[in-house]
Amino acid sequence: MEKAQKSKMVDTLEGMFDNAGVVVVTHYAGLTVAEMTQLRTQLREVGGQLKVVKNRLVKRALAGKPGEPASTMFSGPVAIAYSDDPVAAPKAAMDFAKKNEKLVLIGGWMGDQLLDEAGVKSLAALPSLDQLRGKLVGLLQAPATKVAGVVQAPAGQLARVLKAYADKAA
Repeated sequence: MEKAQKSKMVDTLEGMFDNAGVVVVTHYAGLTVAEMTQLRTQLREVGGQLKVVKNRLVKRALAGKPGEPASTMFSGPVAIAYSDDPVAAPKAAMDFAKKNEKLVLIGGWMGDQLLDEAGVKSLAALPSLDQLRGKLVGLLQAPATKVAGVVQAPAGQLARVLKAYADKAA
C-alpha cells in the first residue's frame, strides 16, 4: 500500500470512528469468506457495517481521539463492527459469535467509554433504539386508551340499562 493510500485510509477510518455510535473489535481468524459475508449481511440488516482493518492504520486513526485507549486491542487479524445505533452492532456481533466460535469479541468503545468483552455483551443485551421507541410510544398511548375507555364506560352502561328497559317494556 502506498503512502497516499495509507493516508486516505486513515482519514476514512477517522471519519468512520467519529460518526459511529459504537465500535466493536473482534478477532476473526478461521472464518470463511461465506461466514464473513453472513456476518456482514446480519450487520447491514440492523444498520451496521463490518470492516477488516490494518492494525497500524487504526492506531494512527485513533491517535488523539476518544477511542485511543482501545488501540491496545488491535493485534492479530482484527475486524471492526460499527453502527450509529449503540446496540445494533454489539447485538449482531454477539448473535453471530454465539453461533460461530471463530469470531471472538475483544471489546470496543462508545464515544469516550472503553468497553471490554463484558461491556459489549451488556450492550448487546439491551433493546435496540427502535424497540425502545416502540415501548415509549406504547406507554404514551396506553394512558390515553385507558382514559377513553373510562370516559366511554358510563355511556355504555347507560345504553345497556336503557336497552334492558326497552326490552322489558316490549
